[in-house]
Amino acid sequence: MPARIEDYAMLGDTRTAALVSREGSVDWLCVPRFDGGSCFAALLGDPSHGRWLLAPAGGARSSVRAYLDDTMVLRTEHAADGGRVAVTDLMPLDGEGPALIRIVDGLEGRVTMRSELVVRFDYGAVVPWVLRREEGLLLVGGPDALWLRGPVEHEGVGMTSVAEFAVGAGERAAFSLSWAPAHRPPPPDPDAAQALRATLAAWHDWTAAGTFAGEWAPLVRRSLLTLKALTYAPTGGVVAAATTSLPEDVGGVRNWDYRYCWLRDATFTLYALLSAGFVEEAAAWRDWLLRAVAGDPADLQIMYGPGGERRLPEWEVEWLPGYEQSAPVRVGNAAVRQFQLDVYGEVVDAMHQARRVGVAPDPAAWALQKTLLDFLEGAWRDPDEGIWEVRGPRQHFTHSKVLAWVAFDRAIHAVERFGLEGPADRWRARRSEIHAEVCERAWNAERRAFTQHYGSDRLDASVLLMPLVGFLPPRDPRVLGTVEAIGRDLVRDGLVLRYGEGALGGVDGLPGGEGAFLPCSFWLADVLAMQGRTHEARALFSRLVALTNDVGLLSEEYDTTLGRMVGNFPQAFSHVGLVNTAHNLSAPVGPAAHRSARDPGGS
Repeated sequence: MPARIEDYAMLGDTRTAALVSREGSVDWLCVPRFDGGSCFAALLGDPSHGRWLLAPAGGARSSVRAYLDDTMVLRTEHAADGGRVAVTDLMPLDGEGPALIRIVDGLEGRVTMRSELVVRFDYGAVVPWVLRREEGLLLVGGPDALWLRGPVEHEGVGMTSVAEFAVGAGERAAFSLSWAPAHRPPPPDPDAAQALRATLAAWHDWTAAGTFAGEWAPLVRRSLLTLKALTYAPTGGVVAAATTSLPEDVGGVRNWDYRYCWLRDATFTLYALLSAGFVEEAAAWRDWLLRAVAGDPADLQIMYGPGGERRLPEWEVEWLPGYEQSAPVRVGNAAVRQFQLDVYGEVVDAMHQARRVGVAPDPAAWALQKTLLDFLEGAWRDPDEGIWEVRGPRQHFTHSKVLAWVAFDRAIHAVERFGLEGPADRWRARRSEIHAEVCERAWNAERRAFTQHYGSDRLDASVLLMPLVGFLPPRDPRVLGTVEAIGRDLVRDGLVLRYGEGALGGVDGLPGGEGAFLPCSFWLADVLAMQGRTHEARALFSRLVALTNDVGLLSEEYDTTLGRMVGNFPQAFSHVGLVNTAHNLSAPVGPAAHRSARDPGGS
């Protein structure tokens, strides 16, 4: 059985990522990039589906781990029979292909270590040939090859490459596992000590460019490092998570592939990066966005691959049993074909915020935005699948209409504040029309709240974004009523559910429930802060940051009944929420106030 989700740490090289457990087992790694086939998939099954265990033989009495300073280099100290050892795990940032380096240092006494390497390419389906070569141990299957090098030879034992060796105080044993296309020569043998120095220096240099120095600076820096590690460096795209199919409900079927880039995350991610001083990364994300959405606005997708790929067909990995028997395991995401109005608003808003803070303009950006708005003028009236990607009949979701309003609002600002050319009078008419319709049709007088969709009595935490995007002032009586209703009906153990029990019953048709959705909980803290309820906002934020694991990582959701993380991990949207809420509670004017600012009469 894999470890609990919160017992994993992430290693990353800004191309792909690995998850390593506290016990020293790398249970997840995809090659050569985030959405590639896995070579280690024990996370979604058992060790026979691929992993690399490097730990004291017979297990450790105790293990303590931490990232080295502000980097993605992980150090785990094991106390075991005979003494203590430290294992330092890293993925170099400058290699041609992904590589995993594991360095064992003896600290006290003498400890026998055991390495168990099980490589299974293509999500556990392909058992590789294992060949001994002068350059190292070659594991090859189909298009993929891994080269294992180190001071100790591994021997084949029951489809596993095994080695045992002892390290004493002051002694070191370093191993590397490097990926290369199967038809290419072996990649260079990395010098472990040099790779460690270079990787530490690269992460230190990156972190040093950040500007956040508030009360929660260590947690914010860790979240920003996580966002950087989830960035696909060749293009600037930020994937939603490093994993697929970690369940929203343990043992259930709500298991999705999150190794792609969602447009709905665009503006929040841009804010998180810009507010911390990472303008280059924000510009790269903006540029990825422009390239990805180029084309017919009617074909705009809610997500794309890390390189901007459009075709992300969903299929089930039938031979993997799933995390704690949470099946099916899915690769790809069928939601890519959904129509979601909110993504138009997210794209236009992201471009607007980049423009507002001085990111160098792209000549094609404004032309693209006007094309999107031309399409949206007719499309905003249509029902859609909504922010939560329901797999059923379309509805007139409140959040979708609000983000359509955002698109026209930001376009008007582009004309009025930045002197760009566009039909501002026509856009003002659309903005007013949408605003009036939402206030009339999404408001439920009996519940004293805005509800999930027109004519519904169901609450939905996505409407918390109404004051955050400037649709209504935070202390508008309707916003106050909505926040009160959400606090009464959607908050469990201090955390916010996306929607009430059975709120999508008959719409998506999927059984089971889910945990509290952490980004929604950060949104509530933001709204409370904007309403001047600072004590409540800080209490909620403290509750949320207490959920980070021992190395500062968050998943998508938290199961308050089981007291554990659920959903894909680590989740970019959760870390974006942490960064932005920390700014909202620390700075005189935080990201929420910036995003919601609009001219009087903007409705």
